[in-house]
Amino acid sequence: MMHKTQKVPLLLQINGEEYDLFVEQHWTLLEVLREQLFLTGTKEGCSEGVCGSCTVLIDGKPVRSCLTLALEASDSEITTVEGLANGEELDPLQAAFVEHGAVQCGFCTSGMLMSAKSLLLEDSQPDEKKIRRAISGNTCRCTGYAKIVEAIASEKVRSEK
Repeated sequence: MMHKTQKVPLLLQINGEEYDLFVEQHWTLLEVLREQLFLTGTKEGCSEGVCGSCTVLIDGKPVRSCLTLALEASDSEITTVEGLANGEELDPLQAAFVEHGAVQCGFCTSGMLMSAKSLLLEDSQPDEKKIRRAISGNTCRCTGYAKIVEAIASEKVRSEK
């Protein structure tokens, strides 16, 4: 006999919008973002919280959405990479990534952006050591990190505070 799971109501605040959903209790925030809400900018990499590709902000702090149950995110403000841009206008951090060549294959980019955005919300003038520490949980196999660090440290990003 197969046991049917029961969905429970969940209200999420994502990128300034409210979503009233029914989810299974074991669903991760990553599953809900990608499969229920089609916010596919958040990537699934390792599914173990190691690579950082699934990083989103919850109340301004970076979290691994593959390890966070969707139910844990209720009563919080969630920001995904889709929430950084203002319509067609890129966030200054996103524009800096493009200008500095910090985007190559793009798989790690959303997680890198979210970790960097959290840092910049706390410290608008971080030094290289702080930047490297903030993105240390994000794996990039393409860039070697130098261009990513340059983008985060760029004057355009710093002047936007």
